[in-house]
Amino acid sequence: MNKNDKNMKKIVFTIALVLSLGLGSAWAEGNSNSTNETNSSVRTIKSPRFVRPLVEKWIEEYAKTEPGVTFQLVKGSGNQDNIDLLVSFDNQDADTKDFSHIIYFGETAVLPITARSSEAARLLEGKHLNAKKLKQLFFLNDDFDEDVKKNKTFEAITVYSGSNATSVASSFAHNFGEESTNFRGKHIAGDDLFLNTAIAKDPLGVTFNTLSNIFDLQSRHLKSNLSLVGLDLKKDLEKSFTDNGTLDDVLTILENGKPAEVTIEKVGITFNSTDGAVNRFLEWVLENGIKYNHQYGLLNLDSKVAEAQTKKVINTLTAQK
Repeated sequence: MNKNDKNMKKIVFTIALVLSLGLGSAWAEGNSNSTNETNSSVRTIKSPRFVRPLVEKWIEEYAKTEPGVTFQLVKGSGNQDNIDLLVSFDNQDADTKDFSHIIYFGETAVLPITARSSEAARLLEGKHLNAKKLKQLFFLNDDFDEDVKKNKTFEAITVYSGSNATSVASSFAHNFGEESTNFRGKHIAGDDLFLNTAIAKDPLGVTFNTLSNIFDLQSRHLKSNLSLVGLDLKKDLEKSFTDNGTLDDVLTILENGKPAEVTIEKVGITFNSTDGAVNRFLEWVLENGIKYNHQYGLLNLDSKVAEAQTKKVINTLTAQK
């Protein structure tokens, strides 16, 4: 073999070695990127607006423990097929894709309200309404019990109810044995926050809403432009359900008892159990996320119900291993 042949072989070997190292580096980088993409893949959550601040808090805190997995709150009417988790409540009128499981993390309470210093507030002042009278005020129904006389005052009042799929209108109606199609007055499209706007514009307007839409979450007092409709409650509870009551007082009372006059509905997350990242997130929610319930206007679950939800998620995780 002459000197030129040796030099040529040396050049070829060097090129081959460089190519081999380059491909190996590219393969390693590609695998690294693939792993990172898997770990940082986005999971989407859709939620009614009254729960969104709580969900945003979850996402913020969970990112500190699992920075490789991103959970993102989807707003508006996004493609339902792209939603990984859906926050909903038992009587929500919503067409959702077929999620296989639901876990509950808290409860929402709904109270009747009107605009402060309005004509409706004046007409209802001093009237402590029980469940039967609330039914008469809010619903179209001529078949009232004999002990509930028709109240002409109610006829002058305009009821505003939500018609959005995520409205608590169906929960409020079912609490009084009615359907959401049977409300008196006017139906408002869009988020339930628009109900507050509607009664602010109508001196004779009355409506209902969740605690997080009624109370200021910072001051813990009723929003300054709203007034609670008086309810027929025990004397030691009445003060907390007036315009001078606080959100924390109401939460404490409702966790210790559920009067018929107050609509209370479990709030949960529907999901498919095949995604391990989602299941680990839900386990974190039940262990750590629920401590923010009161801060964002939700009631805590009964201890037995809460324990059952935790077991459900743990069993799902165990089944995947």
